[in-house]
Amino acid sequence: MNQLRLTALAAAFFVSSFAHAQDGVTAYPQGVPAPATVPAPAPAVAPAPARPAVPAPALPAVENSVVKIFATIRRPDPYKPWTKASPADVTGSGVIIEGKRILTNAHVVGYASQVEVQASQSGDKVPARVIAIARGLDLAVLELDDASFFDKRPPVPRAAVLPDVRQQVFAYGYPVGGNSLSTTTGIVSRVEFVNYGAFSSGLRIQIDAPINPGNSGGPVVAGERMIGLAFSGLVNAQNIGYVIPNEEIELFLRDVADGRYDGKPLMHDSVQTLENPALRQFLKLDKSVEGSVVHKPYRTDAAWPLKEWDVITHIGEYPVDNQGMVKLGSNLRVRFQYRIQQVAKNGTIPLTVVRDGKPIKVALPAIGARPLLIPDLNGTYPSYFIYGPLVFSRATTEFTSFVSGSVQGMNLYAFNASPLVTRRGDSPSSEREELVVISAPFFPHRLVSGYSNRFGSVVESVNGKPVRSLQHLVETLRDLKDEQLVLRFDQRYGETMVLPRKAVLDATEAILSDNGIRMQGSDDMMKVWGGK
Repeated sequence: MNQLRLTALAAAFFVSSFAHAQDGVTAYPQGVPAPATVPAPAPAVAPAPARPAVPAPALPAVENSVVKIFATIRRPDPYKPWTKASPADVTGSGVIIEGKRILTNAHVVGYASQVEVQASQSGDKVPARVIAIARGLDLAVLELDDASFFDKRPPVPRAAVLPDVRQQVFAYGYPVGGNSLSTTTGIVSRVEFVNYGAFSSGLRIQIDAPINPGNSGGPVVAGERMIGLAFSGLVNAQNIGYVIPNEEIELFLRDVADGRYDGKPLMHDSVQTLENPALRQFLKLDKSVEGSVVHKPYRTDAAWPLKEWDVITHIGEYPVDNQGMVKLGSNLRVRFQYRIQQVAKNGTIPLTVVRDGKPIKVALPAIGARPLLIPDLNGTYPSYFIYGPLVFSRATTEFTSFVSGSVQGMNLYAFNASPLVTRRGDSPSSEREELVVISAPFFPHRLVSGYSNRFGSVVESVNGKPVRSLQHLVETLRDLKDEQLVLRFDQRYGETMVLPRKAVLDATEAILSDNGIRMQGSDDMMKVWGGK
């Protein structure tokens, strides 16, 4: 492949994706992807008559305790890691809970440099601060500087059980289109156990009450009690809104009681259904055996309690059916992993499995999120280091969005065997703790004349020494004594860069000054650079 064409395409993908990221398109929380925009087909039959409008009940205690949240957001800029994205003002909703706190969505206050709340029928905004956040489950808790705000605003009581399907609900919040409190009504459509993010799963309630931008973080009420927190809706789909149920909220609040969010226990073993007759015959299973088959254990060492072809028949005392589901009541089934958050004790998950035709009980370690070679920023700002005209940073999911957001980009980087594509989902190892990338186009300078821009390339080695991490790269550059700097990149096609080491060092300060950059590196990398 012509190298110049390859580089030009990569740059085009970067420009296109970056422009899209800045155009104000509504962002969706993890686990709820925005669907493609397609023209709505003409209805084949006359639409069903609309359900008669049901007036919201007069619940002053609820209405008085739903607040509007104003946040100024400074998101990271993964392609200019030395700075932050321009400030953006967002609004959302929140609800007062016990302990003189306010519950809202993480995506309303994530990366907020300033947060204020305003009560219904009030003209005053009260400063607030985020004291706990779980980005995977999209939950956050705020405290106010002025605790007297809560004197006449009691917490909204929460229901102790899940709502029934078809139960009527009311969604309270401050959606776009007005400034006052809004109430919409609908019914519970379904309850499922779904992935919220890469390693965050939980119950989710679907309702047909409209959930619009600004509703996020507002309570959804049945009777006089809150059943959950509104957190998203679907664009181009009518009357589909999603609610985080109280069970997930209670787990979150108990977790953050010590001031830190640890996350829910998880099972990383891959499983499959037991529906196929040939699979059952292969495993020599009696007709009475139902369960979920272990497809790939999380670990393969002898000490790991699950083995390939084990059939998980029970989690705790709850039977698992052939579709990997467990029953909740008489008319609701969810994935069996839902029960992990209830049965896990002392760091283990009790399971009953059938192995070689015999039932045995095992204790599976309950662990947290699996480490990733390409992680997300998880609310932090990217680390970076500038060396002459080059900018180095870690590969993160935010950075790789310029590839993953484009089919052509994915094809190009896959064809070029870039680890940004080929190693998605891998875990770090001692040989490679993270991927180090050229995270910005080269700064203009004669030192890089004749080289095509290496934006988005993964650094493989420096002077023949494999790079394990960004810190390791900075240490290597700091201690390098060779006259020439030789940079190799991990990809099928491309160039190897050779630069005069001393000239690069001498040019760095002027490059920073010319481009208005205050720091050569993030604080953590500058500590490494200044060390021994």
